[in-house]
Amino acid sequence: MSVRIAIESPLQEAVRDLVRQLNAYMIPLTPREFQFQLTAEQMADPSVTVLVARDETGRAVGMGSLKIHDQNLGEVKRMFTLPEMRGKRLGSALLQRIEVLARDKGVERLVLETGEAPGFEPAWRVYERGGFNVCGAVLDYPDSGFSRFYEKNLA
Repeated sequence: MSVRIAIESPLQEAVRDLVRQLNAYMIPLTPREFQFQLTAEQMADPSVTVLVARDETGRAVGMGSLKIHDQNLGEVKRMFTLPEMRGKRLGSALLQRIEVLARDKGVERLVLETGEAPGFEPAWRVYERGGFNVCGAVLDYPDSGFSRFYEKNLA
């Protein structure tokens, strides 16, 4: 299966649908007060770049975002692939593209927050295979026990 990954606006129905599906997957896994989801409108902020993966028919099958916090720090946000695309290394491809984009923007360190509960194991594998290491709490996320934090130095 051929997949194309490109920067796209989050303000389109295809991306909104991916966001809805990601939220529906995550909401039952972690208490709501410990979920830090960006809406499509928040993803349209100039500090966020959204990458969308599309299959050969043009259907959106995955997404991931890079949020720039400052010249040295970027954050991976809203990583998601459709269930039928899992196991095909699409998450890894999206993460690699986010890393390239971060390097192009001069980011020296990438961080991310994900869930620390059963159901998040596939995400952990993607990040760990991508060279990310578990670390302490990052940015302003609480160290609640419901989150797992990762970092990767790019410098």
